[in-house]
Amino acid sequence: MNTAPMHAELSALRELVVTLKQALELSRQENTLLRQKIDSLVRRVFGSSSERLDRAQLELLLQLPMPTEATVPATKLEVCSQKKMVTVRKDRTPRLPEHLPVVEEVIEPTAVKAEPEHWRCIGQEVSEQLDYEPARFLRRRTIRKKYVHRVKLEAAPVIAPLPARLQDRSLPAPGLLAHILVAKYCDHLPLYRQEQIFARRHQVHLPRQTLARWVALAADWLQPIYEAIRTGVLAGGYVQVDETPIDYLEPGHGKTRQGYFWTASRPKGDAFFRWETSRAAACLDQVVPPTFTGTLQSDGYSAYRAFVNGRATVITLAGCWAHVRRKFYEASETAPQMSGWLLRQLQHLYRIEVSLREHRAGPRLRQALRASHSRPIVERLEKVLLRLKARGRYLPQSSLGQAIDYALGQWPTLTVYLNDGRVEIDNNLVENAIRPTAIGKKNWLFIGDAEAGQRSAILYTVIESCRRRGLDPYAYLREVLTRLPHMTNWQIPEVIPAA
Repeated sequence: MNTAPMHAELSALRELVVTLKQALELSRQENTLLRQKIDSLVRRVFGSSSERLDRAQLELLLQLPMPTEATVPATKLEVCSQKKMVTVRKDRTPRLPEHLPVVEEVIEPTAVKAEPEHWRCIGQEVSEQLDYEPARFLRRRTIRKKYVHRVKLEAAPVIAPLPARLQDRSLPAPGLLAHILVAKYCDHLPLYRQEQIFARRHQVHLPRQTLARWVALAADWLQPIYEAIRTGVLAGGYVQVDETPIDYLEPGHGKTRQGYFWTASRPKGDAFFRWETSRAAACLDQVVPPTFTGTLQSDGYSAYRAFVNGRATVITLAGCWAHVRRKFYEASETAPQMSGWLLRQLQHLYRIEVSLREHRAGPRLRQALRASHSRPIVERLEKVLLRLKARGRYLPQSSLGQAIDYALGQWPTLTVYLNDGRVEIDNNLVENAIRPTAIGKKNWLFIGDAEAGQRSAILYTVIESCRRRGLDPYAYLREVLTRLPHMTNWQIPEVIPAA
């Protein structure tokens, strides 16, 4: 009996089984990765936006007892603060703000009004309510009288000159312009909704095209203030940069395209916006001038690295630990033990930064304490990540694998803050500056044409500067738009929000 065909068939079946097992294993791995991505997406859309882990969460992630506070590195500032800890009773917030103007209404009893001469006042009782008067339109009329000389009859009539305005025969006064700007760029009301409010509530019909022209007029006048703010941001030698997408209308096609607000921020200073229709590294040449030298801090977007590589002799690139923390947080569902340990180390780093911030430490003290307390943690993190990478325990496509690759790829930039006390641990301050634009675009969806983008950048810059200094943007814009027609460029530094 010839058994050769049977052996060949069995061998083929064995090979098929091996091939199917390999395919099944690959399918399982792919299924696991897809589930991780779906879970991450669900958490981003529906989950909590906070990345902070409390002790209960860390116990669950690590599945072991939490370390006592004695095992956590404590800075000298923390020790001092523990020795000087006192209980401070917070004052109650006034029921009504004291700075508001008061409108008094005196109510007399009926008997007193009938015979006031028979009554003597012995005191009073006062009650208060919080009231509000809605905004109103008014016609601001300027009257200039003409005069002729009573004796010199041949002299020409005289009349006072018309005060300088933003534009000849301009209809909107500074107060109305300031209201329109604040409503759109601070309260995020699109111009078409302002048009409806003016018409329905005040019976004042102002087409949105007219409002758009007035916004452009104001932006042109505020351009010198914008340039002064921009110069101040870049003057310190350390700036944080980020970008956010904004749709704009493509003329003649009725379609929207994607542009970008590039934002540069100086910690404890101002921020400015720059509009570009691209996200390419070349756009940074318009944000950071060739004369800039110092440190540029950003997230891991490759455009920043490409830009700095072209100026490597004068610019240092600093990374953002918040983005590293975010990726480990996203991996905590699929790899809870290792992600929990890594997040705990990052929590130590941020605890040191909180202590420095609470004690208002200067750059030299920050650098010294980071060298003694933060650097050992960072070096320990690097060793662990390199070991995990070498062992290949986590697939490169997995959430934790991607987080490890991201952190190691950014490592030279992540350690910059250890050597420079001016540099923050993350890029969150510039992201906070961008947040108002993100809220606004949910309401107005897109800006006008590409030219309208830079006008919006100017106005966002001025309003953000007011916000950082606690200024009322309406009061500031009304005052500045009133004074600008009378000013020279040399006087501009006197009216920026920082002044």
